[in-house]
Amino acid sequence: MKEIRLHGRGGQGVVKASHIIVKAAVANGKSAQFIPFFGVERKGSPVFGYLRVSESPIRRKTQIYYPDILVIFDDSLIDLPSTYEGLKSGGTVIINSAKPVSELRIPEHAGDVAIVDATSIALDILGREIPNTAMLGAIAKVINLEYKDSLFAEIEATFGSKNKEAAQRAYDNVRCVGKEQRNV
Repeated sequence: MKEIRLHGRGGQGVVKASHIIVKAAVANGKSAQFIPFFGVERKGSPVFGYLRVSESPIRRKTQIYYPDILVIFDDSLIDLPSTYEGLKSGGTVIINSAKPVSELRIPEHAGDVAIVDATSIALDILGREIPNTAMLGAIAKVINLEYKDSLFAEIEATFGSKNKEAAQRAYDNVRCVGKEQRNV
């Protein structure tokens, strides 16, 4: 089972992106669940959620304390202590940012780190600062999602072809950063 914690801000599409992953996973014979967590429910407020995807039925219904993967939709959230909290040693971090990796405060124990400027992609293709579908493309690439085509079809069915294009551009442009590059 992969346990993923997503961090974003209200209005960035964290919840909808998670629903799309769940639908694509279930359509491909996987078990999946998403548990959103809202503090103050307004645009721009920090939000996060817990996403599980598994080959077998998922019985847990709790928050994720030790995620395998962190997906950060907004790099301004790296200053919150809870953002990187509990990331498993060797865990993957996928972050939406135009900043250099040296400014992202990646924990030393993180494994794979991937960066994509999903906000710029969304602005360029959609004309709006909603990075969720671009982030889905980055997730698909970084975790080598076996049902990428189903995920992209679900993006298109839910939001249209421009959002699928945003996902594809992020998929093509996400860059992985090794530990040696993070320590520069």
